[in-house]
Amino acid sequence: MTTVKEARGPRPLLAGASRRWVRLLPRVTAAVLCVVLLPGTSIVLTTAYGVGGGVASALAVAQTVPLLIAVVHPLRAWYAVLAADVAGALVLLTADFPQRLLWPFPPMVTVGYVALCLALGLRERRRTLLLLWLATAVTNVTLLFFSPHGGGARDLLLTGLSGVALLLAGALRERAEAQRRLVEQETVSETERARRTLLEERARIARELHDVVAHHMSVITVQADTAPYRLEQLPPDAREEFTSIASTARASLGEMRRLLGVLRDEDARGERVPQPGPDRISQLVEATARAHGPVELVPLDGDAQVPEAVGLSAYRIVQEALANVVRHAPGAPTRVSLSVTGPDAPDGEGAAQLTVLVVNGPPPAPPAVPLEPDGTGHGLVGMRERVRLLGGGLDAGPLPDGGFRVAARLPLNAKDHT
Repeated sequence: MTTVKEARGPRPLLAGASRRWVRLLPRVTAAVLCVVLLPGTSIVLTTAYGVGGGVASALAVAQTVPLLIAVVHPLRAWYAVLAADVAGALVLLTADFPQRLLWPFPPMVTVGYVALCLALGLRERRRTLLLLWLATAVTNVTLLFFSPHGGGARDLLLTGLSGVALLLAGALRERAEAQRRLVEQETVSETERARRTLLEERARIARELHDVVAHHMSVITVQADTAPYRLEQLPPDAREEFTSIASTARASLGEMRRLLGVLRDEDARGERVPQPGPDRISQLVEATARAHGPVELVPLDGDAQVPEAVGLSAYRIVQEALANVVRHAPGAPTRVSLSVTGPDAPDGEGAAQLTVLVVNGPPPAPPAVPLEPDGTGHGLVGMRERVRLLGGGLDAGPLPDGGFRVAARLPLNAKDHT
């Protein structure tokens, strides 16, 4: 790819602009300047300065046509234009023109040179621009020593205007580059922030799943250890098998604890408590209703069997959804419902899954001071990660009436998402 770019050469001025008319502006400007300055320079040199028609036309072409090159190669155009302007000044020394006219650079020449300086400022670095201006000033001052009518301050007009053009265009270029770098840095920062949030949520899920799995492994260990005492007349092979099962379960618990030590930090020690499930969602809804407003709960059927990992994810999704309601729509009526669909439901079809639905309406009045005016969306990242790890689906988005809806589908059978 680098070879292709080098073969194509530099890009035109403003080629990276987002708007098409801005990208076309340098080409259109160069074309207009050539159309206006080419005949204008020839006419002024002929009628006002008394230069012959052929020489005037040649100078006009040499001084204006390089402006077309400036769209892509402004520095090369500068070399050509400066040489042509100096040649034009020397030609004017042989002509008889009134003292009131500008010399060494007539008005048309000054306009073209200032336009070229704007192109240089948009492309070259600060040091290069300073050297170009010094070269212009030295050339202008040197020519004044040969002025046929004596040099004056007005004859330094090209030096002053070119310096202003170089400074202005250079400042605009540096500002645009600073904004581009800022956008790139913000993009990188946002990507890193989202990645860090995802990793933190995965670590939290891993800690919670450890507590769920550790409970079952502990039960297996206890049952295997006590089997020889609870079951009479076990064959020796069976006793050895139970002993092996208990040993393997204890080793697995140890490995999980060591892995958890990597995931936990000092602030997470307080999380070593029984993890919540669907049975505690009612407490969460009651607490939210006391602090927030009307919250309705449609609980699970008492006969529904939900695995601990699925129940934990359902609780966390409801918790985050209600927290978002409190932050972004305080006082809005909210409805939380949990249901089991599929073979375990009375009239369900397909794979068994737990459906978690949290819907809130628009807030009764916009808060005077929003709790979080600039949401990060990290809560939705955590919800999606939990649902993805269970092989389910999540649908979250605004409603036409101004409310918000979160719908999660969590498979109840591990085989459904392995």
